[in-house]
Amino acid sequence: MVDNSKTVGSDSQAVVRRAEELDALDAILPFDRRDQLAALLTDDDVATLKHLASEGMGDNTLRALASDLGYLEAWCRLATGDPLPWPAPEALLLKFVAHHLWDPVKRAEDPAHGMPANVEAGLRAERLLRASGAHAPGTVRRRLTSWSILTRWRGLTGAFGAPSLKSALRLAVKASNRPRQRKSKKAVTVDILATVLQACAGDRLVDVRDRAMLLAAFASGGRRRSEVATLRVEDLTDEEPVRADPSDKTSPPLPCLSIRLGRTKTTTADENEHVLLIGRPVAALKTWLAEAQIKDGPVFRRIDQWGNIDRRALTPQSVNLVLKARCEQAGLDPALFSAHGLRSGYLTEAANRGIPLPEAMQQSLHKSVTQAASYYNNAERKNGRAARLIV
Repeated sequence: MVDNSKTVGSDSQAVVRRAEELDALDAILPFDRRDQLAALLTDDDVATLKHLASEGMGDNTLRALASDLGYLEAWCRLATGDPLPWPAPEALLLKFVAHHLWDPVKRAEDPAHGMPANVEAGLRAERLLRASGAHAPGTVRRRLTSWSILTRWRGLTGAFGAPSLKSALRLAVKASNRPRQRKSKKAVTVDILATVLQACAGDRLVDVRDRAMLLAAFASGGRRRSEVATLRVEDLTDEEPVRADPSDKTSPPLPCLSIRLGRTKTTTADENEHVLLIGRPVAALKTWLAEAQIKDGPVFRRIDQWGNIDRRALTPQSVNLVLKARCEQAGLDPALFSAHGLRSGYLTEAANRGIPLPEAMQQSLHKSVTQAASYYNNAERKNGRAARLIV
């Protein structure tokens, strides 16, 4: 009789060991998913992530790589019965596309089309799959890109540039017929922000924090939630006050603060990008730091139910949840808003006020003119005459 207890015991010990190793990446990886990732990833996977962290891989990129790697490992075991191979054969890449991008009409006729039911059930049981229907093309492309990056970092060459994969992606995207979804269905413009701020107008520390966070995130150019979460006191520099109206020397002075962003999604730490914060958001931010007695380290921190302030920063996901919670308290539908709505809302508001696109991009730090201009185009269409020929 074969004794399986030793095998089970060794597997359990391996998971615990990987969880302890992932503790070293707690500042980067989502702590609440540590145990789940430890069960999904292999020893080689954890070693690769630790190597990437030591090489200076951006925190957000590393989070995405870890999350995608966990998903790929789980999907491969469910779809093939084997661990994720390195490098992945071309057939496995094509299977991944077929399982995630499929034709809804064909699926209605043939339940076997697309992702098999047992694979889908397994991913849902692992809480790795929540949405129904075919995946968003952007998600599929991102995971393939992560797969390719991890393959290269292992010193291997994959089939990610194969013509068959490119063709399959193109045809699958067309067949899935899924319109591109905005990260936030509605933009958080100034009028909406004012409504949300009313929901945190109290005197509790959590109210003071949320007011400062929402005002600073919007006014500093619509900062990404990851940039808000990683902001540190050391990144803030007081500047000389500026006039409310630069053209009027008699207008009242306003407080001014410089925010150093360091490494962002589109920059490196060496670029030393910074943006300005002027007026009311500066006052709100300084009030929060004073009342919370924060003199160094993370600016926006967790607060427990008794009002105790943690040393740890809010996670990017927490920033998103704070906005959604405040939207709900303000009587707005939280499903329509996400933290990215602050970013899109900033550019939409700038367009509505007639601020030139290059000036707005200096504050938002968008690298793509095309992407930033899309918000301006929408505003111009609504304010223009072309859609008003018959009213």
